[in-house]
Amino acid sequence: MERIDQQFEFLREIDKEKFIGRQTYLTDGKRKENDAEHAWHMAIMTILLGEYANEEIDVLKTVTMLLIHDIVEIDAGDTYAYDEEGKKTQREREEKAAERIFGLLPKDQCRKMRSLWEEFEACETKEAKFARTMDNLQPVMLNDATDGKAWEEHDVWLQQILNRNRNTADGSQTLWEYSLNRFIRPNVEKGRIKDSEKRKDSI
Repeated sequence: MERIDQQFEFLREIDKEKFIGRQTYLTDGKRKENDAEHAWHMAIMTILLGEYANEEIDVLKTVTMLLIHDIVEIDAGDTYAYDEEGKKTQREREEKAAERIFGLLPKDQCRKMRSLWEEFEACETKEAKFARTMDNLQPVMLNDATDGKAWEEHDVWLQQILNRNRNTADGSQTLWEYSLNRFIRPNVEKGRIKDSEKRKDSI
């Protein structure tokens, strides 16, 4: 198969990302977003909010990372942030998917894309850390915009959100504090996020 044929085969395959549903509602609260919409939204967010990264980042690299990081869910499916049982097999499922899907590309591009995917997963570089900040911030923003609809549906507790976001500040302290103060705390106070201790000092 010629190089351009391989590239178009990959491009056709990743259209399936549009069919992978997530648990986060769109801002009108009528339907949930899909993986492709999630990736597009974070890409735009990175272009606009990259200035708040703890360290100066390569925006194009970070955007590319975000655009491809959920492609593996075409095979592996979306694992909900608070699905502890699903997380037990998530890595194995996603590794297998990465091998197949990125393997459709020419070898050099396969190596590049797979490397970026692995970099995101490892979350050690400044770009990966900021990408993870976006991945955590975007659903929190949408949950706030929909009056905590998905949080209430899944009976999400404050501690679950804090655990999920324990590394969000590693990419941007500014954006984590904004998210905490503008999106999370108000929803705790309104009862959309459950907090058994009801202590304001817990957040």
